[in-house]
Amino acid sequence: MLYKVATPVLAILTFLGLWELLVWANDWPNYKMASPSDLPPAFWKYKELFLVMGWQTLWRTVVGLLLAVVVGTLIGMIIGFSKLARDALYPLLVGFNAIPKATLVPVISLIFIGQHDFNTILMAFMISFFPIAVSVGIGLSTLEPEYRDILRALGASRFTIFRKIALPKTLPEFFGALKVSATLAFIGTNLVEIVSPHGRGLGALFKSGETNGDYPLMFAVLIALAVLGIMLYYAVIFLEKTFAGWADREGT
Repeated sequence: MLYKVATPVLAILTFLGLWELLVWANDWPNYKMASPSDLPPAFWKYKELFLVMGWQTLWRTVVGLLLAVVVGTLIGMIIGFSKLARDALYPLLVGFNAIPKATLVPVISLIFIGQHDFNTILMAFMISFFPIAVSVGIGLSTLEPEYRDILRALGASRFTIFRKIALPKTLPEFFGALKVSATLAFIGTNLVEIVSPHGRGLGALFKSGETNGDYPLMFAVLIALAVLGIMLYYAVIFLEKTFAGWADREGT
């Protein structure tokens, strides 16, 4: 247990040390590159804003991610169980995912004028559902037909086959995709927060630092986003160990 905690902590401290050394070696002022030692004063000065706007970013990201889980799983089930649906939907999914989501932000903002929360959640969903849909679809489409045939011969219903065979088989791929989607959802949230005139969330705080030339604040926001992303990532790992721990083949 101590090893699992100490290893990532040591890696983070090493990264911060190298970052500090890089800034010191190049003698960069904080308006060019803020160093880790510049960040604590920024966090303390704007601590209330970090708490309020950090929560705004977090809850909208989580809601968008949950929506991506529901919709992505449903789409994955459709394309996983139906070859016709797979052939029809895959080009649409790939084409949509290839569109840079930053280009969709002004479009969404114009369509849903003034709906900042909805726009932010929608972008978090749009940028994060694709990995989930594809992973679930692949997991179900590669289900061994022998298991399905045996259960059908024993009189099992389609729901029973899905619950006993398809669902457990898909869980490792699902949680693997969920780890990716959790970080992508933050990107979608911040895309809207940065360009929105409503001034909510960490993205708005980053934009404020950019406007005022406060580089320590900007880097502090980036670190805060990284911390939130790590928290959400480990929350997914906890769920993975709870529901799909049997698939972990890592030696103890």
